[in-house]
Amino acid sequence: MKKALKVIGITAAGIVTVPVLLVILLIILWISFEIFGMAVNHINTDIQTDGLRSYLTDSISDIDIVSVHSETGNTGNGNHVDSVSDITFTSGLSKDEIYGILENKYKYYRLSENETGEYRVYLCTSSPFSDNIEGH
Repeated sequence: MKKALKVIGITAAGIVTVPVLLVILLIILWISFEIFGMAVNHINTDIQTDGLRSYLTDSISDIDIVSVHSETGNTGNGNHVDSVSDITFTSGLSKDEIYGILENKYKYYRLSENETGEYRVYLCTSSPFSDNIEGH
């Protein structure tokens, strides 16, 4: 039994050479980088959503937030990762007044109003690691 284990060990040591170890190390580094990028992208989305929510509640005195949704990933417009924040709320302000508030801070967003008078702000930005595996 010991002799068989010794033969297997020597054979395995002969197969696992420096180039093989280097390839394994590079694969581990690449996977670690992708996982790190995914974590940073999700943190970025949470920060973006929290920032939008705080800005709306600070800027609109009579706001009543109905729902908050955030998403990190491919939104279907190419092979990249986006950070999406989607907040639905009610307010006595007009749509034009809300546009004015949002224009002070955000450049790219979408504001809509549904038939029940709820407003929806949709903010989609590119994530820090936009070429991450989540986008493909």
